[in-house]
Amino acid sequence: MKKAAVGSLAVATMLAAAGCSKKQQDPVQAAAQALDIANTQSIEYAGAGSWYQFGQAPAPSLAWPQYELSQYVADVNFETSSAQVQIARKQLVEPNRVRPVAVEQKPQQFVSGDVAWNLAVPNNTAPGTAPTVSPQFAAVEERQAEIWATPHGFLKAAIANHAIAKAIDGATEVSFTLDGKYHYVGILNAKNEVERVQTWIDNPILGDTLVETRYSAYNDFDGVKFPSHIERTQGSHKVLELDVKQVKRNPSVDIAVPIEVAQAKAVPVVDTEIAKGVHYLTGGSHHSVAIEQKDHVVVVEAPLDEARSLAVIAKVKEVIPNKPIKYLINTHQHFDHSGGLRSYVDEGSTIVTHEGNVEFYKTAWAAPHSIHPDRLSESKKTASFEPFTAKHVLSDGARTIEVHEIAGNTHNDAFALVYLPAEKILIEADAYTPLPAGSPAPANANPYSVNLYENLQKLSLDVEQIAPLHGPGAVALNDLKLAIGKSD
Repeated sequence: MKKAAVGSLAVATMLAAAGCSKKQQDPVQAAAQALDIANTQSIEYAGAGSWYQFGQAPAPSLAWPQYELSQYVADVNFETSSAQVQIARKQLVEPNRVRPVAVEQKPQQFVSGDVAWNLAVPNNTAPGTAPTVSPQFAAVEERQAEIWATPHGFLKAAIANHAIAKAIDGATEVSFTLDGKYHYVGILNAKNEVERVQTWIDNPILGDTLVETRYSAYNDFDGVKFPSHIERTQGSHKVLELDVKQVKRNPSVDIAVPIEVAQAKAVPVVDTEIAKGVHYLTGGSHHSVAIEQKDHVVVVEAPLDEARSLAVIAKVKEVIPNKPIKYLINTHQHFDHSGGLRSYVDEGSTIVTHEGNVEFYKTAWAAPHSIHPDRLSESKKTASFEPFTAKHVLSDGARTIEVHEIAGNTHNDAFALVYLPAEKILIEADAYTPLPAGSPAPANANPYSVNLYENLQKLSLDVEQIAPLHGPGAVALNDLKLAIGKSD
């Protein structure tokens, strides 16, 4: 997104020209004066509450998982369209669900113009490990939307973008378009307070996704009028509930883009043939596997988004030329593992996934993708599925590929692993992620990994090599056993 607001002097001029008395002012001007937006270049608000992990529901019908939010500090610079959010959070465990031992996470999230990045200490690293900078290419829209959905940001952008205001049910509806494609609709209540802001951003799975922020209980925070309660939903589920405790006007918010972020490009796809005709496609945080069959290719996993999937598809056609990608096996519906599925539908691939995911995908993919049209929204191809429950087999008569449900794993209720019996290779995501070399052994066994090993035993799968879809690379079965405290 581009810079959306005009400078403070210009805003002040607009307000002054619009009328000098309250009687002459429309609600937008009155609200802007009440918040003193002409003299507000930046703002900081802090509080505590709950944070919810978008796109990580343990089943398609459930809400995003909840975290206790002990600290939330947002610093926003309206002049430079930049922000920093510092969070301290710990996951809460849902009833009847087992989670890894909760540890407090303290990520820092940044956006500056059309660049976004995170700063965080990786999990399970040695004490004193320096935070790692990681570009977040897909987070720009969401973080910019959070800037312009704040009460001050919304009013600044409304004035700068010639908003249309109309009376509706005793309130005022204010709407405008930002950067020619992001539509904002806000509600000012009878007190001319910003009560609700809606906008729509792109999501690889959900398409044009509503982000709605509600504000209530405005208070005076040391001379700054600001809501004391904030609720935000995204994709129909809550993502933030915050009780605001402190607000500062015009703090210093000078956010410099790290050099490694400024120079970052799309992560390459690296091919390693871990068995004849089995290509481990790594690079970045999420991996895929391409398996060559007699007259076609089977790809396991389509993570992240269209850009990553198109890069993987191109690499597959390079290393296994002249064979179509007939099947895409999806391990589960978490958005980071299913964001690229639509690209394979457009490619003509059949989606192999647990039957518990099929209706969710059909419904989600029916939504419009007008903000950033992808290839499927243009080709309008119909998705083809091969759903399964306990087990599904793909075979060309020479190589067999088995897809098994990971039963009883509370990470996800429609969860799959892939096994190549001839090569004795296991392909899985999220149930087990090897740690980087030199990392200390975990103090507690991850229950997802314990459950994975139990499933391998029950299914009598003779695994020698694991190709995890996260982590530094392929490992031996013994690495999993050591991680869960088992030894021969």
